[in-house]
Amino acid sequence: MRTRTREPQTLANEGTLDRMARILAARNIDPAAEPPDEPEPFSPLDALSVGMPPRYRAAIADHPLVLAWVREVAEAAVVPSRGARRQVATGPSLLMAGVVGAGKTHQAYGAVRLLVQGGVGVRWRATTAADLYADLRPRPGVDSERELAAVSRCPLLIIDDLGAAKASEWTEEITYRLINRRYNYELPTLITTNLRISDFRAYLGDRVASRLAQMTTRVEFEDVDRRRYRAAA
Repeated sequence: MRTRTREPQTLANEGTLDRMARILAARNIDPAAEPPDEPEPFSPLDALSVGMPPRYRAAIADHPLVLAWVREVAEAAVVPSRGARRQVATGPSLLMAGVVGAGKTHQAYGAVRLLVQGGVGVRWRATTAADLYADLRPRPGVDSERELAAVSRCPLLIIDDLGAAKASEWTEEITYRLINRRYNYELPTLITTNLRISDFRAYLGDRVASRLAQMTTRVEFEDVDRRRYRAAA
């Protein structure tokens, strides 16, 4: 049986090149032009800002105890794998107490921004206590237990306005389960509240108050509503 041999064909013959040139010209593409610049990659701080409320995307933490908390959490960060960024894993918690408008929420978001600016990776969530209870109330089609587990396990959690929602046996139980999980696993938690520290036991119950007393550094803010002060100025 005779084997037929064929000369290799080249794609770039004159006719093919002419057709490619006409196609490029029809699409206003200059083959000699420099390729466009690659878009700048999303920085970790940019990615963080996308997930933040617009009001707090430029938040700055400057309270000495908040800055100390950031340093401690950063020092406790771990490297999950070779070449990866350090990640928040365990660490202390912070309880910021003061009147409405004292700047507590601003400091909390600013603390998260400082961690990211310092090169620490952060998986985080933020919620008000009222929104948390609303999300966790049993209702058809929602797995409230799964949602509570997800919030409880989040490496860094902001709970804003603890004590602002109406208290009940159910809210006390949910708060206890959430705080107890984070207490046991030493997960850093930023908590803001308008309650006085002395009122915690009456509002949240002995078990929650006891755990918060041990797991958090307490920060008392000045009794000044900065929102109203700026509006007046």
